[in-house]
Amino acid sequence: MGRKSPRGLFAARKLRRKRQKFRWSDVEYRRRMLRLDEKVDPLEGAPMARAIVLEKVGIESKQPNSALRKCVRVQLVKNGKQVTAFLPGDGALNVVDEHDEVMIEGIGGSQGRAMGDLPGVRYKVFLVNGVPLNLLITGKVKKPKR
Repeated sequence: MGRKSPRGLFAARKLRRKRQKFRWSDVEYRRRMLRLDEKVDPLEGAPMARAIVLEKVGIESKQPNSALRKCVRVQLVKNGKQVTAFLPGDGALNVVDEHDEVMIEGIGGSQGRAMGDLPGVRYKVFLVNGVPLNLLITGKVKKPKR
């Protein structure tokens, strides 16, 4: 009876090539190698990005919660794409104005998706005009004028 895999003393090259070929049937490997997630991602694989605030928006939370979550619509500096970013903290909307320069990062949902009851919001603001947002909210520092 024949065997599927070569088993000889000099079979390593053939085994490696075979394994490389079969890895492409794995969905995660294929997505990673073809960089499909990076091509779709507005941040292009980066952990954070600079952006300019276009407008302030209130997004209704998903059921069973009922609230207006304070978010901002921002335009990324690096590629001009527009995304919605969440403003964490009580009174954060009063600190951020239009045309401010903010830094955004992923909000921490599974596989880069939205988190909690925020529909379609995948990013959050953590820096406003070079100053941390939580320091601005607590009033420890003033926002510099740009």
